[in-house]
Amino acid sequence: MAIFKEGRTGQSDRSQYDRKRHRELVEDAIRRNLGDIIADESIIGQSKNKKIKIPIRGIKEYQFIYGKNNGGTASGSGNEQRGQVVGRTNSQQEKGMGHAGSEQGEDIYETEITMDEIVNYMFEDLKLPDLERKKFAVQESEHKFKKSGYQRKGIPPRLAKKRTMVEKLKRQQGLIRENVCTERYAEDGSRVRERVPFREDDLRYFRVKEEIRRHSNAVVFCIMDVSGSMDQSKKYLARSFYFLLYQFLRWKYEQVEVVFIAHTTEAKEVNEREFFHHGETGGTMISSGYAKALEIIEQRYSPTVWNIYSFHCTDGDNWTEDNSRTIEKAKELTSVSNLFGYVEILANYGYGVTVRRELEQNIKDQNFIIVTMGRKEDIWPAFRRVLEKESEAEAGAGGGE
Repeated sequence: MAIFKEGRTGQSDRSQYDRKRHRELVEDAIRRNLGDIIADESIIGQSKNKKIKIPIRGIKEYQFIYGKNNGGTASGSGNEQRGQVVGRTNSQQEKGMGHAGSEQGEDIYETEITMDEIVNYMFEDLKLPDLERKKFAVQESEHKFKKSGYQRKGIPPRLAKKRTMVEKLKRQQGLIRENVCTERYAEDGSRVRERVPFREDDLRYFRVKEEIRRHSNAVVFCIMDVSGSMDQSKKYLARSFYFLLYQFLRWKYEQVEVVFIAHTTEAKEVNEREFFHHGETGGTMISSGYAKALEIIEQRYSPTVWNIYSFHCTDGDNWTEDNSRTIEKAKELTSVSNLFGYVEILANYGYGVTVRRELEQNIKDQNFIIVTMGRKEDIWPAFRRVLEKESEAEAGAGGGE
């Protein structure tokens, strides 16, 4: 019986090892294909707990595979050439000859993963340290009341009835000791003590201590050129980039708000659907988007209580006469932001005549970054650069304190 148990235990250990090894292979495949996964449009806009199916090439669920009982030796016909392998099955010979075969192709294993798990893989891959939260960047958002002793004055809902009764009994006992309370006898001869009414001095109320739970806050300004030159493929790249940025901030801060600003020659605050799916004709004045963001910051998001992240996605086309004002507003936006990023989305990688050169030459702040994307494979490298820049900016800000 003991031998039997050892055998079963050995099989169980091997099975656990196989399952663990399979999970490791799947996780490794997810990490290696992380750039393709996050660039997949199907994951954008999903809730954090929604399961997302991800196909992974080269891995399939572990299972027992039974062989075809092919012999271990074989004999030839006598006409074989040096180096030729004998004893192959027909299907193996078909593979070797390069003809179309009937064998199953490469397996694609499909696994499920949540949005939060994807975000965790992202930050594991980046090996980011625990980022220190900005001082004073808190907003009083939740109030709690905790009982903390008793007091003589208060409002009726906080009346401590039991404590009040105790205070009355204590006063009554004092009156008895001082022979102030009079006694009388009932008809049956029993002694009845005179009733002592409540007084205001007997009343006790709960003392309440107010506790304020503070939340670290962040707001991300998504600014985008929606003129005719920004086609749907460019907007898709912008959408993917903004999605990653939002997920990063949601991981770092307890409360994150998003402001969408669309602009051509004029800028306006819009909802998410209008931001990504609405296009307009006409020219482009980038400064209008920056000015709108500054206006909203002044009205609703004071830099003393909000961590501000501002990012602008555009193909870089701008009305030449607007370049100087664009630089002016970009500097103002950089001064109130934790990080300000200019994201240029191009159909090719040539500079062309864009406002990027002006920004590179005129803004040298540590919390300003320029990245370029031209296809979905560029999303992840561009985002990694943003995170690295964000860490550098925080380190620089900490060193200056």
